[in-house]
Amino acid sequence: MSQYGMIIDLEKCVGCHACSIACRAEWEVPTGKDSAERERRRNWVNRLGPSKTPQGLASTYYPGLCNHCDKPACVDVCPADKVEATFTDAKTGATKKMEVAATWKDPFNGTVQIDKERCIGCGACADACPYNARYVNEEEGDPKADKCTFCVERVAVGLEPACVQTCLARARIFGDLSDPNSEVAKYVKKGAAKLESAKVKIGPNVRYYGNKKDMHLLTTTCTPKTMPQANLRRTIMAQMLKPAMDQVKGLGMLGLAGAVIVKGLSEDEKE
Repeated sequence: MSQYGMIIDLEKCVGCHACSIACRAEWEVPTGKDSAERERRRNWVNRLGPSKTPQGLASTYYPGLCNHCDKPACVDVCPADKVEATFTDAKTGATKKMEVAATWKDPFNGTVQIDKERCIGCGACADACPYNARYVNEEEGDPKADKCTFCVERVAVGLEPACVQTCLARARIFGDLSDPNSEVAKYVKKGAAKLESAKVKIGPNVRYYGNKKDMHLLTTTCTPKTMPQANLRRTIMAQMLKPAMDQVKGLGMLGLAGAVIVKGLSEDEKE
């Protein structure tokens, strides 16, 4: 199986935000925040420092996105009904059938994806992600989870992800981590690191490379220390309300119902 991954080279990143802007433009990501007061974003660039480190004063950036983890916490918590889906290996044509909810990990390329048609907008996946890489798009009244997809639609036709193509400094490198001759695999051999801690070990496939002081600043400030839990009450409510949502969909009222439901669910997080 292939495993798509990305390397962020901190020695090249200049913090210009071209990557995050290109992502917003490519996928029409709305501005503002979701019901949990998280900024809606598929990828981001946060400035770090200047701060003292054991190696000296450091100032760098944290370019982040969905890590397409080996063991994605978001997949297990999705309460949507599972259906059988057939996946095809783009390289060999081989197929595999799996039962999946509204979010899953592709068995051939390792990416984590969302079926917007079956997503019920409960936000459990966003709650469960320790990297805060998911958000719920409520902009059009029909709430759906969203996140970075590694631009699989672009990759399928031979293009790079939008953020990679736009990076003027070539600080973002995309490829197949399972291919030892790929540029991303070579970065791993040079020491590119995952943002993992003792309690967060889910195999992120976005890694970072840089000098010791910048990496120290990044890893000490941006590595998640605990695994968050999905809001159980919101998940149960979403499951209970799903039949009603399915009924109103046929009447063209899903947008209104979805907006009311998510507004009610979001109040739980403020209690």
